[in-house]
Amino acid sequence: MIATLLQMFTLIGVGLLWSWWQPGKLEPEAARKVLVGSVYYLFLPALVLSVLWQAPIGVETLKIMTVAAIGVLAALAVSLLACRVCAAQRGTAGAMILAASWPNATYLGLPVLEKTLGPWARSVAIQYDLFACTPLLLTVGIMIANAYGSGGRWQNPARVLLTVPPFWAALAALALNLGEVPIPSWIAGLLSLMGAAVVPLMLVSVGMALRQGFGQWQHLPLVIPVAVIQLFIMPLVVWGAAIAFGFTGEMRVALVLEAAMPSMVLGIVLADRYGLNTGVYAAALTATTLLSLVTLPLWFSWAS
Repeated sequence: MIATLLQMFTLIGVGLLWSWWQPGKLEPEAARKVLVGSVYYLFLPALVLSVLWQAPIGVETLKIMTVAAIGVLAALAVSLLACRVCAAQRGTAGAMILAASWPNATYLGLPVLEKTLGPWARSVAIQYDLFACTPLLLTVGIMIANAYGSGGRWQNPARVLLTVPPFWAALAALALNLGEVPIPSWIAGLLSLMGAAVVPLMLVSVGMALRQGFGQWQHLPLVIPVAVIQLFIMPLVVWGAAIAFGFTGEMRVALVLEAAMPSMVLGIVLADRYGLNTGVYAAALTATTLLSLVTLPLWFSWAS
């Protein structure tokens, strides 16, 4: 587990160094948007299609969705209470709630699960994110961001969800899988080739996104409750939910690790779009990502 995380965080470090040194005089934010865009619109949908087309789909998928949703909603409830207790300003509270409630289930969770547990675990990460975290983010999350923010334009959450390419890829894969449509070998090879680009590009883009957080340490007191909720309370809740739904062995470990991931990278975009405190979110993203290098091995040991 530690060796795997060191590999992952080395690539994250490459992205962070890139954003500082700017090789080729490329503006780091522009370079990050190109990487994220290529993954989001091209390579990740290919990986989702490749994995879910051939993955076992059934009652277990519904159980994974339910466990993931329980984790997000529990963290959401605790973060709402924490923000009320600390009496943070609305823009700050909104950023804290998003940072504490949604894990980096794909951008970091997928490579960690694949390298730690094996290729089979990729489908767990994809189902955990695309069938629970992403729909909740683009419905409940957007409503929260709009309610607490000051500069966002209201968008229909259902319409936003239907603009997510990986989500469409997941629906297509489900239809092909449940229809028992065989995957042609050349398409399988093409999707595998494209999917191989996802992990390194995602991790480098995560590193690029961390740069903003290093100048926001004045927000550390607000980041502490976010880190506690994201890195400890959410995985604990998911652990209990996984046991309740009968998950055992490596599958339960995979679910707990997904819940124990740091704050999602996409939250910075939502915070900026809806007028939340981007400084607080950036600090939370950076702090939880760095702390997860310690907490993820602990959860792997406890859940195994």
